[in-house]
Amino acid sequence: MYWLIEDPKHIETICNISYQTAYVEVIPTSHNLHPVENNICALYIRFERDDKGYIIPINHSETINFDLEVVEKVLNSIEKIYVRDRKEFLHYFCIKHSYQPPPSPHTYIPQLTTAHNYIYNKYPTIQNLNTIVPIVKHYEVCEQNFANFDSSNQNPFYNKAALVFNQLELVGIKVDQILFEQYFNKEVNEFIYTQYNLNTLTTRPSNAFNNINFSALNKYNGERNCFIPRNDIFIEMDISAYHPTLLADLLGYAFDGSDIHMDFAKMYGVDYAKAKEITFKQLYGGIWKEYKELPFFKKVAEYTDSLWESFQHNGHIVCPISDHKFIKNDLENMNPQKLLNYLLQNLETANNVLILYEIFKILRGKNTKLVLYVYDSFLLDVDENEINVIEQIKQVFRDKKLQIKTKTGKNYANIK
Repeated sequence: MYWLIEDPKHIETICNISYQTAYVEVIPTSHNLHPVENNICALYIRFERDDKGYIIPINHSETINFDLEVVEKVLNSIEKIYVRDRKEFLHYFCIKHSYQPPPSPHTYIPQLTTAHNYIYNKYPTIQNLNTIVPIVKHYEVCEQNFANFDSSNQNPFYNKAALVFNQLELVGIKVDQILFEQYFNKEVNEFIYTQYNLNTLTTRPSNAFNNINFSALNKYNGERNCFIPRNDIFIEMDISAYHPTLLADLLGYAFDGSDIHMDFAKMYGVDYAKAKEITFKQLYGGIWKEYKELPFFKKVAEYTDSLWESFQHNGHIVCPISDHKFIKNDLENMNPQKLLNYLLQNLETANNVLILYEIFKILRGKNTKLVLYVYDSFLLDVDENEINVIEQIKQVFRDKKLQIKTKTGKNYANIK
C-alpha cells in the first residue's frame, strides 16, 4: 500500500486488520494557531511492525481528502494509540485509548523541511499554510518524528495529567480585546488559550502561548486588567505554605496550629512575614545552622540525605503519586538540596493534577469554569448563580489537608 492513502478500500483494509498499536501524529492546518482554534490537515499513522507510515489527508490542496468521521473510524479500530503529546491530541480526537511517554527534560523538537520554512517565512500572516506545504514534505517530517519516538517508557499518571491539562486549555480566558491589543500588541478573539508544558526539568508545567507567559503575568504594569470573567466574578484560591505542607506529609510531621507560617514564626522567634522568607530560603537553599536542631528541619535533613543516597546508589529516585523517575544520567549539576526541590515540584504538580481532576468533576455541566492554574493558585470564572460550587471546591482542598486563601475580583488585576 502506497504511503498516501486516497482509496476508500485501503481505509476498509486498515479497519478490518484491527491493529493492536500505532503511532499517530496530527498535522494541523495551521502551524501557529492554538489546537483549540485549529483544524486538521492530515493524519500520519505508523502501524506496529510496519516499515513505513501512512498519511490520511483531511484538508490538503494536493490530495483526495477524507471526512473526519472516516479518520475517526480508523483510529477507533486500533487498540492502543501512541502520541507524542496526548494533551494536544485530545483537542483533535476525544479518544481514550491514546497514550504518551512521561515528561522528559530532553524535549524533542521536530526538524522541519526547507519547504516548510520557506512557506512559513514567505507568508507569516496567513493561516492554514500546512494545506499548501507539499504533502510529501509533511510525510518526511512525520517519518523523522517517528524515528525519534520511544513508546517503551509509559507512565499511566501522565495520561491522566494530559486529560486534566487538555480540559484546562479547552476553556480559555475571556479578554478585553481593546486592552489586550494595547498591552500585548496582538489582535485576538474574545477568548485566548493557555498551553501547559510538563516537559520541564522538574515536570512543573510552564504555561505560555503566542509569546504570552501566563505563569508570569505582570502584577504591576496593568496587563492583568485584560483578563476578565465571562460570568460574574473571578475567585482565586491560593494554597498556603504548599511545599512545607507536602514535605511535612512526606516526613510524617504534624504542625501545631492551623497556620503553618505562624508555627514557623514561633519556631524562629520572628514575625509572620519574616518566617515565610526564612522558610522559603531554607527549603530551596539549605537548612541554616541556627535552625538545624528544630524537629521539622532535623527530619528534612534526614530525608534529604536518604533521598540523595538512593539517587546515587540506584541512579534514580521515584516520586510519590506520579511515579515519575528523576534519572541521574539525565540531570546535570545535581546536589541533595536541588534533588529535594525537584521532588517537591513534581509532587506539587502531581497533587494538583488530582485536585484539578476533582474540580473538573464538580464543574461538569456548569457555567462556572476553572480558567487558569499557576503552581499554588487556581483561578475560577464564577457564575454567581452557582456560588454553591465554591464550597464544594474548597472541600477538595480540605480533603487534601491543604490550607487555602480566597480572593475575588472583577478582573485578574484587582483580585483581593
